[in-house]
Amino acid sequence: MSNLKKAIKESAKQAVIVAEKTLGSNKGKQKKEMAVNYVINHLPLPAFLKKIAALFLSSFIDDAIELAVEYMEVL
Repeated sequence: MSNLKKAIKESAKQAVIVAEKTLGSNKGKQKKEMAVNYVINHLPLPAFLKKIAALFLSSFIDDAIELAVEYMEVL
């Protein structure tokens, strides 16, 4: 489980970058949705387990994305 959470944290940073480059500014809701989908799609799990893991880890994924956004704002 800790490897999965580590992968989520790493993927969240890339997800935020991709969403920002793709959608630009003033689209917070769409960027967050895009970032969440990016993280889920990049989970190191078989496809049939990704949706299940996403349900159980949704708040962790949200938190990881929020932390990645804060990290990017500092840069």
